[in-house]
This record gives sequence, structure tokens and C-alpha cells, in this order.
Amino acid sequence: MARARRIGILTAGGDSPGLNAAIRGIGKAAIDHYDMVVVGFRDGFRGLVEDRSVRLDRQLSGILTVGGTILGTSRDKPHRMLVDGEVVDMTGAVVRTYEKHRLDALVCLGGGGTAKNALRLVRAGLNVITLPKTIDNDIVMTDATFGFATALDVATEAIDRLHSTAHSHHRIIVVETMGHRAGWLTLGAGLAGGADVIAIPEVPYNVESMAEAIRRRVRKGSTFSIVAVAEGARNPEDAAAFAEAEARKRAASTPEEIESAVGALAAVEAAHAGNTLHLAGQLEALTGLESRVTILGYVQRGGTPSAADRLLATRLGSAGADLINEGVFGVMVAARGEGSEPVPLDQVAGKRKLVPLDHSWIVAARHVGTCLGD
Repeated sequence: MARARRIGILTAGGDSPGLNAAIRGIGKAAIDHYDMVVVGFRDGFRGLVEDRSVRLDRQLSGILTVGGTILGTSRDKPHRMLVDGEVVDMTGAVVRTYEKHRLDALVCLGGGGTAKNALRLVRAGLNVITLPKTIDNDIVMTDATFGFATALDVATEAIDRLHSTAHSHHRIIVVETMGHRAGWLTLGAGLAGGADVIAIPEVPYNVESMAEAIRRRVRKGSTFSIVAVAEGARNPEDAAAFAEAEARKRAASTPEEIESAVGALAAVEAAHAGNTLHLAGQLEALTGLESRVTILGYVQRGGTPSAADRLLATRLGSAGADLINEGVFGVMVAARGEGSEPVPLDQVAGKRKLVPLDHSWIVAARHVGTCLGD
């Protein structure tokens, strides 16, 4: 009698709506349709290194609508893991856990960092596939990522609710949404929520241009404005410093160069901390309108996933089980139209999907009179 095939599942990086739906999708398809055994590893790659596992079966029931991840998550990297105060390459421990559980495949649910870690494990000889998860929607080669639709709904509703306060008090309300590198969430929510000014990382902003857009609204009789700002939005000077630091990090090759480049990038990001509050103060001084800041933060990542995210996570999870059954590994399960497509991980890892400056959302925003800060 043939041995039942065994697959492992872990969730890595930040939590995101739809993770449990994806775990359920791939787990149920693997168990019910392909008679596989499914093992979950707790807290991302750290749980894989430390062999903290759970057999998944009954746990898959009732989790479709639950936010977060029943497996827990972490941002640990197998090749650079903190162990007893030292950074250690634990790839060997991952291979040993994989072999101990006699896995035929490992499924990693995560974003860009997870794709890079997964590719390293592929190069170490493991059968790995990934599913694209992130509220930022910035993973390349996929039409969508699960988590984005829910976060977009949450951010849009927040902007909707802030309109009444801004109107009643004749204020500028600056809403900060998540998005360090990519502006999909801020642009989408700002456009859907009718923000008057939208600032995203891809378009360095000029404060005076933003202030003039608000003053122009005042001259037309509108004594309030909503400004949607991505946490990674920057003025041209800061954007140039950030781009230089990122380029230095990409070019680094030796451990010393990498450590120095990471430190330099961290310093640039630290200098950017509190930027939204600073921007609100500048707009208040330039327009004469009282400004208030609302930082949405982790509320965008929490709670019940939307129907769209449940559907996407379920179909990508199911497609992942199909690929494992077919012996297709070293790929990300990408959303493509109403279907899916396996994309080699080396085409995904280390890349980021940014908002093109000619994207239809950008064009639409400009046509309806939204200021993008440039």
C-alpha cells in the first residue's frame, strides 16, 4: 500500500485577512480530494526550525471567516535567525524537520519576504510552493493578493466615516494607511472614499501643491478636506535618500556591506517616523485650516476577511493542492483572471509590484480632480 503524501503548511510575515481561509482551502483540498496528510507549523519559519507542529484535520472546520492565522506567524528568516542572541543560518534545521516529517511539499503563505525565504529552501533541495498574501497588494506576477480586498474595505469605510467630522468642524483630516513601499491600498481607498488629496510612495509629494489643492477647495466653498497618506509617502528629498539607501542594500554582497546597508536604510526609515503628523502640521500652517490625524494602523489587517478575500484564498489554496498533486514545485500560485497560474519563485522573489504612474486608478484620480501631491 502506497504511503500517503504529506504536506506542511506555515504562515509567515505580517498577519492578513484570508490566511485562515487559505489554510482551509489548501488543507481541505489536500485531505478530502487527494487523501494527503497535512501538518501545520506554528509561528512561521521559526516553528519549522524548532519542529513545533500540529496535525491539521478537524482544526480546518470553522476557520473560513476567522481573521489572523490559527498557526501563528513570525518574521523570522531561516538563513538569518536569532538563536541565543546570535544570528545563525538555520536552513539545515529546516531540512531536518522536513525530512523528519517525511514531507512531500511545504506550503508557505506570505508576502515578498516569504517568497525569498521559500526560494532559498527550494535551492536547499525542498519541494516548496507559496501563496501570495499581503494587504499591500505588492507581490509581482499575480493579479491580486489575499488580504488586500479586506484592508481596502476597512480603509475606505474609515475615510467614509471621517468625512462627516471633517465637514462638521471645517477641518483637514489626514488619514494614514499602511504601505511602506507601494501605494495600492492608499490609492484605492482614497479614490473609493473620495479623498481630496492622496499621497503614495510612487509619487513624491510637494506640500505646497497639496496645500494649494486644499485652498482651491476653500475658494470654491468647501471648508474641509480629506488627505489619504500612505505611511511610506515622502517628499522628493526624502524619497531620493530612501531610494539611495535601498540601492545600496541591493548592491551589498559581503556580510559587512549588508549589515552596513541595512543600518543605513533603518536610519533613513527612522528619520521618516512621524512624517504624517509633520505633514498635517505643515498643511495647517499653509492653509489656515485646523488639521487632525487618524492613523489606521493594524485595524486594516485584523478582523473577518471579506467575501472577496475568502473566495481568492480558497481558490488559490485549492489550486495549490492541485499543483502539489501534479508534482509542480518551486512556484507561487498566482491569481490570473478567474483562474490561477504557477509562477517560478525566482521571478517573484526580491521584486515588488508598485503602482504604475499611468495606472487606471491614477488616471481616474486625476480626472476627478484628486490631487496626488505632485
